[in-house]
Amino acid sequence: MAASLPEAGRRLLCCLFLCFSLSAAARAATLHHEWEISYQFKSPDCVRKLAVTINGQTPGPTIRATQGDTVVVRVSNSLLTENVAIHWHGIRQIGTPWADGTEGVTQCPILPGDVFTYAFVVDRPGTYMYHAHYGMQRSAGLNGMIVVAAAPGGRDAEPFAYDGEHDVLLNDWWHNSTYEQATGLASVPIRWVGEPHSLLINGRGRFNCSAAVAGTCDATLPECAAPVFDVVPGKTYRFRIASLTSLSALNFEIEGHPMTVVEADGHYVKPFVVDSLSIYSGETYSVLIKAYQDPTRNYWVASNVVSRQPGTPTGTAVLSYLGAPRSPPPTPPPTGRAWNDTMYRFQQSVATVAHPAHVEAPPPRADRTILLLNTQNKIDGRIRWALNNVSFRLPHTPYLVAIKRGLLGAFDQRPPPEKYSHQTYDIYAKPPNPNATSSDGLYRLRFGSVVDVVLQNTNMLDANKSETHPWHLHGHDFWVLGYGIGRFDLAVHPASYNLRDPILKNTVAVHPYGWTALRFKADNPGVWAFHCHIEAHFFMGMGVVFEEGIERVAELPPEIMGCGKTKAGH
Repeated sequence: MAASLPEAGRRLLCCLFLCFSLSAAARAATLHHEWEISYQFKSPDCVRKLAVTINGQTPGPTIRATQGDTVVVRVSNSLLTENVAIHWHGIRQIGTPWADGTEGVTQCPILPGDVFTYAFVVDRPGTYMYHAHYGMQRSAGLNGMIVVAAAPGGRDAEPFAYDGEHDVLLNDWWHNSTYEQATGLASVPIRWVGEPHSLLINGRGRFNCSAAVAGTCDATLPECAAPVFDVVPGKTYRFRIASLTSLSALNFEIEGHPMTVVEADGHYVKPFVVDSLSIYSGETYSVLIKAYQDPTRNYWVASNVVSRQPGTPTGTAVLSYLGAPRSPPPTPPPTGRAWNDTMYRFQQSVATVAHPAHVEAPPPRADRTILLLNTQNKIDGRIRWALNNVSFRLPHTPYLVAIKRGLLGAFDQRPPPEKYSHQTYDIYAKPPNPNATSSDGLYRLRFGSVVDVVLQNTNMLDANKSETHPWHLHGHDFWVLGYGIGRFDLAVHPASYNLRDPILKNTVAVHPYGWTALRFKADNPGVWAFHCHIEAHFFMGMGVVFEEGIERVAELPPEIMGCGKTKAGH
């Protein structure tokens, strides 16, 4: 009997999908990289200090690939006295959860003198990044960008046009070591990391040498010269902007050039125009600018600290028109938006929705809702961050290995609480119970289920103080359903969720005294961290972990083992 029309249609779609998949596979390449991780003396802001480098560079090399390519990075750890792990931020690691690069979650760290090979497929086009995910190494210089082009002829073709592009990596920089920072954070009383000494653009900044220790600063070094972005009058340029700051939320501006936002975290945005861009640690954006200003002079590219009272000078680069003299712009660098202008940043968050031609509708409802109250607390006199009064700590045996191998004693089998007194908690008051507990328990999610997570920001231990927290989810993109200022109400606010055109992201801000609601599908087998991307905050316990479909994970490579309860298996 002939197939029915609907069945024939399904078969045709399957054939078309198979043909597309085979065609994409035929186009896909395998890209090999050899990296040596070592300490080198560097002067990114003109002050000489030790930095963690990749092949002697910081930032590391930009990985450029095409959608569907396999990236293979062979990492040699030459730090001698320090472990390392590298996270590929924004890459979902579908089928390769052991390559996520999160020490304590998906792998044991790479020991000094050891070699580890990461291999993964870049399945989506867009702007991403990589960075250390061991201790506080990220702020020591081990980071860089990943740029993935859309597959030719694919459905993810860019819905905008431009004549050229530039990559912009934003960072903050300290002169004291990450060892000093980590020790200070764990001390009683706490010794806070303080505001960064400099803001870097593509690994370059400028510290005032008169304030540096004698003999450590040289403002004539090419290594700390301002980066220059060349443009041709009348042309349109795409700027791919990534923030890998350890602490700072930033306001990014190109003097005299409005920016049209077109991409966020690898997803196309309904275009909107800003004069300056708010960007948080772990986020990426693409913006378009038109080179239409006076071409006989240069213009500042500037980053400034926001959401914290800044104590760091403006980070600067130069936009240079073809034919203009190679000289600094004639104006002072832009100082950006007021650091405490929360509503400007909030409005940008709300304006970031999916491009009309690239809307991926979220499931209409969730199977499970997890409410996370973000508070600052104390444990044994040490200041910690907590979710629902539980401060996260990493286990010695990676969750992925422990669960897959049935090592149930490797971490606390009791899940953290997934609710708090959301109807009565006063988010504007200091925590009524300043003392928290710690746990390395995790949330187990039913595979294929739809999960809502609502992050609620609150007042810190000091009165009248609440900070922005950028939260990053490994292994997934999530739909951003809504933002609010004030206390979240589970009986009221879900009715206002944006189910029409929410943007998909992997990192999202929770604004001071605000809440952010997100939704994701637990359909990527593995164990995935979800944490504040401020380095010190995750170090101090601001994070959780999700497990889903672990029985579907393939046999684990032995190279990810060798620590905790897996020492004998390495």
